[in-house]
Amino acid sequence: MATTLPTPDSADNDTIAWVRVSSVFLPLANPISDAKVLTGRQKPMTEIAILFAEIETRDGHKGLGFSYSKRAGGPGQFAHAKEIAPGLIGENPSDIAKLWDKLCWAGASVGRSGLATQAIGAFDVALWDLKAKRANLSLARLLGAQRDSVRCYNTSGGFLHTPLDQLMKNTDISREKGIGGIKLKVGQPDFALDIQRVGTIRKHLGDNFPLMVDANQQWDRPTAQRMCRHFEALNLVWIEEPLDCYDAEGHAALAAQFDTPIATGEMLTSVAEHWEFIKNRSADYLMPDAPRVGGITPYLKVAALAEHAGLMLAPHFAMELHVHLAAAYPTEPWVEHFEWLEPLFNERLAIKDGRMLVPTRPGLGLTLSGQVKAWTAQSVETGRRA
Repeated sequence: MATTLPTPDSADNDTIAWVRVSSVFLPLANPISDAKVLTGRQKPMTEIAILFAEIETRDGHKGLGFSYSKRAGGPGQFAHAKEIAPGLIGENPSDIAKLWDKLCWAGASVGRSGLATQAIGAFDVALWDLKAKRANLSLARLLGAQRDSVRCYNTSGGFLHTPLDQLMKNTDISREKGIGGIKLKVGQPDFALDIQRVGTIRKHLGDNFPLMVDANQQWDRPTAQRMCRHFEALNLVWIEEPLDCYDAEGHAALAAQFDTPIATGEMLTSVAEHWEFIKNRSADYLMPDAPRVGGITPYLKVAALAEHAGLMLAPHFAMELHVHLAAAYPTEPWVEHFEWLEPLFNERLAIKDGRMLVPTRPGLGLTLSGQVKAWTAQSVETGRRA
């Protein structure tokens, strides 16, 4: 008896018809300083460079994605994205892994990590957004959500430029909003100031409220040993980036020696770089950043490796994206609550009882705000809209 094969639906035959990439500079209300500023390695941050990718198919399906750069690099990301964008035209938007590889090899001579793949990240996120919208599912549901909300902690109120009295007010504001944890920046040249600030905030919050610290790579190995030993008594959720972001051996030694978990990974820009930390047990909490590693496609590879190794997860920054990805991780993760990107979008994430609610709108559930146009420095289109 002959078997009748199903007729492919329009999704199977749809193709990418139009792509727009935009370079947007988001101004920050106040200059931001962490330990890298106090050690003279960087200047205070006054804006964030956002790379947006908008994709539309022949059948009218749309996707929105973004990548970003803090301080230098935004124009470079845009230039690379503009150059490789034509490679998407005519391709099936469902072939996300294939398209990632195509775009990666198009610019492989300048590297398969860093700026080159961060440019790809905007397209990759847009393709996943499009796929979820076409399925009428949130991105979290498309990936296979484990939960409807994720633990969240606030960082934006705990930077080193913030005076101690304001720091305490900021922690109160965060708790009143329902945020479930507080992270403080450390790594000052005068270590006694770090000890004083963290000790004061621990007393202010109480012994059991989730508290994290972040040294932003500014300690050497002996200093990290001393500071981790001191902070061991403060019941911290983690100590983040105590050493240079590529020092897998040093982080592994700290993770093995101290009960307080060690967290790192936000500055790593490829699956290979994360694997070095995973296989060496260099972190208790791995902190991948989807835009920095090249989008959702490589992020999922990092998450799978982390799950296999039994690591906890706390994706870095970009909560509007990472709340979906964290919702799909088997072990309860943390998401970093940053208000900085909120002016870019019309939607807001909801917080309740220490947790960030996962949006139920299709895709990422994001649309660009009217303010984005005024902050757009460059924009280029390729192909034709349906």
